[in-house]
Amino acid sequence: MPQRILLNGSFAPSVVNFRGPLIADMVAAGHEVHVSAPGSTPSQRSAIEALGATLHEAPLERAGTRPAADWAYFRFQRRLIRSIGPDLVLGYTIKPNIWGSLAAAAEGVDSASMVTGLGYTFIQHDTVKKRLIGAASRLLYRRATAVNRVVVFQNGDDRDDFIAAGCLTDRTKAQLVNGSGVDTTAFTPAPLPEQPVFLMIARLLVSKGVREYAAAAMAVLARRSDCRFLLAGNLDASPDCIDATELEGWQSAGIEYLGWVDDVHGPLERASVYVLPSYREGTPRTVLEASAMGRPTITSDAPGCRETVLHKQTGLLVPVRDAAALSAAMERLADDEAMRARMGGAARRFCEEKFAVGQVNRALMTHLGL
Repeated sequence: MPQRILLNGSFAPSVVNFRGPLIADMVAAGHEVHVSAPGSTPSQRSAIEALGATLHEAPLERAGTRPAADWAYFRFQRRLIRSIGPDLVLGYTIKPNIWGSLAAAAEGVDSASMVTGLGYTFIQHDTVKKRLIGAASRLLYRRATAVNRVVVFQNGDDRDDFIAAGCLTDRTKAQLVNGSGVDTTAFTPAPLPEQPVFLMIARLLVSKGVREYAAAAMAVLARRSDCRFLLAGNLDASPDCIDATELEGWQSAGIEYLGWVDDVHGPLERASVYVLPSYREGTPRTVLEASAMGRPTITSDAPGCRETVLHKQTGLLVPVRDAAALSAAMERLADDEAMRARMGGAARRFCEEKFAVGQVNRALMTHLGL
């Protein structure tokens, strides 16, 4: 039966890239879809409308920790739910999951959360403030998931750690999907550059492993001149973000900073190896996109990351927070063009078999009862 769905995200520019195929599949199934997210532009509104959905600008501070701002977002969600009258409120990322779910419960509406990664909240921190933020987030998540109909995870480690942390008390609500999937018709194999060109795309957060990437890149550059290292991503207000001065130091050492990129196709075409040394993920979308384009990946042997790479077949796994191991893996692939090509072809096949967006969305919609 067709339903009216409110999909809550934390950043409008990422909605089309990360959830566009899901929106299209829900609309194709006859559902009416509304999307709420902050930071929308006319072009993003047009793109979401082209998918058959309606976009609502949301007053959400996605990286902030101000209780007043979160309370304003909660009240906005209640007003929007009353206005739209959805059958299901569906969130992804932490604040939409928490405040959207609690607002839905306050209005007597079913809800579900997609936990696309535990990230910053579940990583060990070295300051009292960060530990307090983590503790508060876990408490709020427990209250939100208590009112969810289903909680969807992208890997078993996240599910188990989330439950162990007390964020979900009813294990029967937990379901698994293979990430958010990747459109293997939009991301297709491209010729690999002959030169070893390494690329990382991520928000410039400590927990993404951006410091390890920079340290490893600078170590390789100190020993050889045939490699290039590209870094794409944005600085933001997150307490986990590096600062501009640190970034400038990396650029001075030879790392090529591309800034924020709206379309990752270009940077991925320029790269011969993709790198994501994150401390943990749900299922990193950029690894799937790189794999779909026939790029081998070096990533962390960490929750979420390890599921996206078959070690020594589609790429290499390295220990978390280990810049020396990362630089050694970089040099190993830099030295062997044939290995890069072989792993890139295997990565494409693995992506088609496990992460194609159509099959991921079908599994997700089944879990959601859509």
